[in-house]
Amino acid sequence: MGTANTGKAVKTPNPINPINPINPARTVDTTRSVTSLDGTTIGYRRVGHGPGLVMLHGSMESSISHLQLAQELADVATVYLPDRRGRGLSGPYRADGGLAEEVQDVQALLTATGARHLFGVSSGGVICLQTALTTPGVDKVAVFEPAMIVDGSISTEPFARFDREMAEGRVSAALVTGMLAAQMGPAVFRFVPRPVLEKLTTMAMNSEDKNASAGDVTMRMLAPNLHYDFRIVAETDGQLDDFAGVTAKVLLLGGSRSPAYLKTALDALEKVLPRSERREFAGLDHSASGNADRRGKPALVAAELRTFLTRV
Repeated sequence: MGTANTGKAVKTPNPINPINPINPARTVDTTRSVTSLDGTTIGYRRVGHGPGLVMLHGSMESSISHLQLAQELADVATVYLPDRRGRGLSGPYRADGGLAEEVQDVQALLTATGARHLFGVSSGGVICLQTALTTPGVDKVAVFEPAMIVDGSISTEPFARFDREMAEGRVSAALVTGMLAAQMGPAVFRFVPRPVLEKLTTMAMNSEDKNASAGDVTMRMLAPNLHYDFRIVAETDGQLDDFAGVTAKVLLLGGSRSPAYLKTALDALEKVLPRSERREFAGLDHSASGNADRRGKPALVAAELRTFLTRV
């Protein structure tokens, strides 16, 4: 286990600071940063008041992706929303980066803020579980569909294709490969020819680039980071039993409409983790914890998190 940064959080300018006139506690505080073990800057946003909760986004997301969920919890927790490496407020990945360095990033944030609770989505959920396994003082961990491989539940073969397409500058093709590999997007996409999907992806990226505001983290910016998310997923292969050593209380969350391999991971974790409980959201999918404009239902997910975090 690496030693996290022991310095105080450093304040940085905040390009996105939405004010909530009804409940000022939900307003995003000034952004800050910590320095991870290898010297990389990890920037984050802060919302709310109360015991500290680090909220870690998944792939093709940034700290803003769960801002509404954080605001829903603002009256019971101080929520810290870091940008994982390669995104927004944070520094880049190392070429050999993987799960270990992302755990070190979270450890630095825990040390600087004193937070003892974690929430993570998808690959962010894997990072949270690994952090809880290797870091003393983590009391509670909630994860929404951690992206794990259990008994070959998902193939890693498309990961190499993604890397090739990115190296060739074919970003749209790579994103389609990533989407299909992770079984994300509407089910009908499985039956749409790849050239059509690639054209639609190009149109979506161009539109997003054109309308992006200062501080936005676009699909085109996020695309290279999928390489590292896939690496984290691949690292989970065969490592399930390690999580039997997690002593923190764990809340396992998922949606009834999510891909089967994510449910398989939750099933396996429920059996392995010594102090876990599980909730499923009927009719929701992998996007449930995100902002409403990305098909999320943050109020529903927040209700479960609130109960878990405040229970004595």
